[in-house]
Amino acid sequence: MKKLIIFTMILTLAVSAFSQTKINHPGTKEHQLNEQYCSGLFNTPDGIYFDLLDDITASSARGYVNILDWLNGRVAGLQVYTTRSNTRLPYIRNSRVAIYVDEVQVSPDFMSSLSVNDIAMIKVIKGAFAGGFNSGGGVIAIYTIRGDDDEEGE
Repeated sequence: MKKLIIFTMILTLAVSAFSQTKINHPGTKEHQLNEQYCSGLFNTPDGIYFDLLDDITASSARGYVNILDWLNGRVAGLQVYTTRSNTRLPYIRNSRVAIYVDEVQVSPDFMSSLSVNDIAMIKVIKGAFAGGFNSGGGVIAIYTIRGDDDEEGE
């Protein structure tokens, strides 16, 4: 009887864990963005996607000077702290987040010089990331607009 109860509990936990996993199906917009922009370690179905080429998302982001301020409150667990030198530092669940622009790691100071109008997509990957140092809390991968993206919008 104990074995049956334990087996049932394990099966229930396994099913609930798999049911909460988000799968990036080939037809979804997230999958298309992932295929278009991401490569190497960044080409993973995990993550939260923000398409800034979409008019609705772009219009809400354009009111911000720093894209990290816009992300604050849109990603669960993400908090952006401002230092005395006015540098924004992102943290997810009190762990430092690495910032990548076009898959090249940048310092948080760089974000103040990156225009929100130049950003095509943002992908937030939570948890430890094998792509680099200072990424124990996750990664914010920012992809800028390419020449072929500009032609699609016109």
